[in-house]
Amino acid sequence: MTQPKSSNFAWQDRDLIAKWKSALDIIDSKGQSVFTELFDYVDPQQGPLNGAIVSIKDLFQVQGYKTQAGSVFINQQLAKQDAAAVALLRAAGASFLGHTNMTELAYSGLGLNPHYGTPDNPIKAGRITGGSTSGGAASIALGIADAALGTDTGGSLRIPAAFCGLTGFKPSQQTVSRKGCLPLSDSLDSVGPIAKTVEECELLWRVLSGVASSADTTKSTDSSPLSQLKIVVPSNFGMNDLDALVEEGFAEKLAQLEAAGVVVERRFIDALEVYKTLPVWQFSAFESQAFYSQDYDLEKADIDPRVASRLARAKTINAEDFQQTQAARKAFIKQVSEAEPNTVFLLPTVAVAAPKLSDLEKDSEYDRLNLLCLRNTSLANVLDGCSISLPFNFQQEPMGLMLTAGNGMDQALFDLAKQLEPIVRG
Repeated sequence: MTQPKSSNFAWQDRDLIAKWKSALDIIDSKGQSVFTELFDYVDPQQGPLNGAIVSIKDLFQVQGYKTQAGSVFINQQLAKQDAAAVALLRAAGASFLGHTNMTELAYSGLGLNPHYGTPDNPIKAGRITGGSTSGGAASIALGIADAALGTDTGGSLRIPAAFCGLTGFKPSQQTVSRKGCLPLSDSLDSVGPIAKTVEECELLWRVLSGVASSADTTKSTDSSPLSQLKIVVPSNFGMNDLDALVEEGFAEKLAQLEAAGVVVERRFIDALEVYKTLPVWQFSAFESQAFYSQDYDLEKADIDPRVASRLARAKTINAEDFQQTQAARKAFIKQVSEAEPNTVFLLPTVAVAAPKLSDLEKDSEYDRLNLLCLRNTSLANVLDGCSISLPFNFQQEPMGLMLTAGNGMDQALFDLAKQLEPIVRG
């Protein structure tokens, strides 16, 4: 396999003020709808992210600013302190340009927002960026930001990364604090980065998880040897209903990996048959409705109708129903961890290429594509695992190849992804 290059981050030794001014110019010319709010410039602290501009999803508290979750009904006070993840990035030297646009309440994988506008895909005009971290991905693809802080409940970091030619990482949930971040689902939410490369995502995750320090940002803390990992393409999940181009592109990348000596199994995974029966929609519906209804009348609030209809589904289940779903999820996690302890699932990140904005005008098509976009990525969230999307282009279409592993395998997944990245990029 090709060995990863030594560290050389784009933000090192840059003129930050000049980059900041350039970013504002891009926002003025073609970055409308990317941000819900811009922040004032603050001299950065010293650290491994010094010089880096990071955009912040509008779910995280940033001291001195409101957090709106892409909504107009949420009425939060100015944050008195940073969210835990924001504080760690700030202490590592990152500079924050603004809160990025998103699907309202993070409740869709498509990235549309009727209140603040919908970001256009910077590399495929007229297409969506994907969501819910739509503005975050767009900010990087436009050259405004070096990285984005976001959340991933069912694919919200990896879907926009795949659609915008970027790398998106969903960590094991417990590795990054969610304190100061508005939730969609306490059960499934993870906090993580979007960036251009695996190495950048790894550095950001190590900062966010508290592992990195200014003195050492590369030392591995995971003892799992790569030789023990089994890369598996499940024959019974994630490979049906693919766009023809996605199917062809994935097959080409698979062939390139195997030609480079990567061993890839293709087999039936029994546990994934159980996964197909889980009512995954209940987690976001039940938990978000419970959270926001404490302070707001959701039936009267000015909410995106497509988000409101999903929130309303919570009324069709009760606490006992949800407890059963939670128990079924725990059983599923146990079954997979016991049957596939060192397995890394290899799949297309998204079953379709980035849809056109015009394709989402009808609610029926919006719902169909939303489910299809979330299908492959949501496995990692329900599994309580970690997952990374590696970008590639096939016939001028940005796509993603996704690696998904079990809980706590984050560093091993990064080590594998760094070896595969040069092959996948081609």
